[in-house]
Amino acid sequence: MVVHGTDPYNAEPSPCVLADRTLTPLDAFYSRNHGPIPDLDPASWRLTVDGLVGRPLTLSLEDLRSDFSEHVLVATLQCAGNRRADLIKVRDIPGEDPWGPGAISTARWNGVKLADVLARAELRPEAAHIAFAAPDVSDLADPPQPYGGSIPVAKAVTGQVLLAWAMNGRPLPRAHGAPVRAIVPGWIGARSVKWLQRVTAQAEPSDNYFQATAYRILPSEADPAQTGPCDGISLGPVALNTAILRPDDGARLRPGLTQIAGYAYAGENRAVARVDVSLDEGGTWIQADLDEQVSPWAWQHWRTTADLGEGETVITARAWDTAGATQPESARHLWNPKGYANTSWARIRVTCRS
Repeated sequence: MVVHGTDPYNAEPSPCVLADRTLTPLDAFYSRNHGPIPDLDPASWRLTVDGLVGRPLTLSLEDLRSDFSEHVLVATLQCAGNRRADLIKVRDIPGEDPWGPGAISTARWNGVKLADVLARAELRPEAAHIAFAAPDVSDLADPPQPYGGSIPVAKAVTGQVLLAWAMNGRPLPRAHGAPVRAIVPGWIGARSVKWLQRVTAQAEPSDNYFQATAYRILPSEADPAQTGPCDGISLGPVALNTAILRPDDGARLRPGLTQIAGYAYAGENRAVARVDVSLDEGGTWIQADLDEQVSPWAWQHWRTTADLGEGETVITARAWDTAGATQPESARHLWNPKGYANTSWARIRVTCRS
């Protein structure tokens, strides 16, 4: 793992670890935290469901397992700061981790549908948002507060969102939210709240710092220290993105046929339709082979083989989605003071010598 911080712990796998793997091994799944990792006892853990509901609930882990149907979902989670390092190359972003292309991972999640739990709680018509609350207290907020966030009711009741207790066939690890976490497929990882303790139906979005102030795209000229709640664009559904996983950036190779591979991910209600690879900064393109999508909420891996000549080559990749949208060419056009949502063309440099 490439560790960006130990307190709180933030780390991503090296790009080659993600290559050709539909599911990410648990010990390589990226970790994004805002405070100390809680240690909750599954036996005494309880989930409170309250707010704009007709029947408030208090549920144990056993209640979730025995009283609701279990569902399995393969879903990709991606940090909103994925590929921030390329934005930092444009202009420094103080205080933010320099995430590479590995702040994204995919797992098979087991749990119950949030929609089923909300139906049991008799969600009231005036509820417009579902807020998640966790016990991990973060000093990033002033004053410090526990982590939280919300999603619209329209997303919550689709049957897509899980309250998950297992990951890749194993009990959810403590580092990834045990005993239960939310999985909100197609949305930024910040909304898939870990160590979940409370689900609240309410009329307005969460006023938690990590919803109202953080995870928002600010104008390039803004000073984050001077901005407040509701400034900027709130991040939710993930935008189309791709990255090159092999060869490594800066690799020294022999000239000749070289396999180039990576991932592409389209997020909410879209799929990847095509991935193009260029060896001449976008002058010409090669269409890569694209894997089948194993789930509507999962990334897709791609690969192609290119003949690399002597000297330095810039390898570029871009994706297209099923809505006909593609990625912007330059990170310069996307730079923002918090370094979120870098969806520009992926680029690496390699050098070939005989």
